[in-house]
Amino acid sequence: MFKTNKKQLTRRSFLVSVSGISAAFVMGATPQRTYGMIVHPDPRPDIDASLVMQGKELAVWPAHIRKIYEKIREIPDIADGIGCACWCKTLPTYRSLLTCYYPKAMAMGCDICQNEATLVYRRHKEGQSLEQIRRAIDARFG
Repeated sequence: MFKTNKKQLTRRSFLVSVSGISAAFVMGATPQRTYGMIVHPDPRPDIDASLVMQGKELAVWPAHIRKIYEKIREIPDIADGIGCACWCKTLPTYRSLLTCYYPKAMAMGCDICQNEATLVYRRHKEGQSLEQIRRAIDARFG
């Protein structure tokens, strides 16, 4: 096992992370920024929240989960520029924190996705730039 920042990283998880990043570059992924262990994609121009789950899909979930989805719908351009620290990045449909909130993604039952979204939203409302928000995400989750 490799030790990084007092956390143990198994050889397998290290290789999965490296292969995922390598595959993204080979497949022509968009430009990305890395401040820590999280890879942050550049937000797509004219991105919107039209694919973020809403309505009937969320009706059965607790109110606090629905509120997080509402927050993400308010800031799709910011959420699309944030990488996720959980295993969402291994899903074939993953691109950014925004895509964690699409149907069949992990945000509904993932504390990391939810906590990241809450932090991103709060920092954005405080007037922080995307770069500052990325650094805060890396400090907390990276």
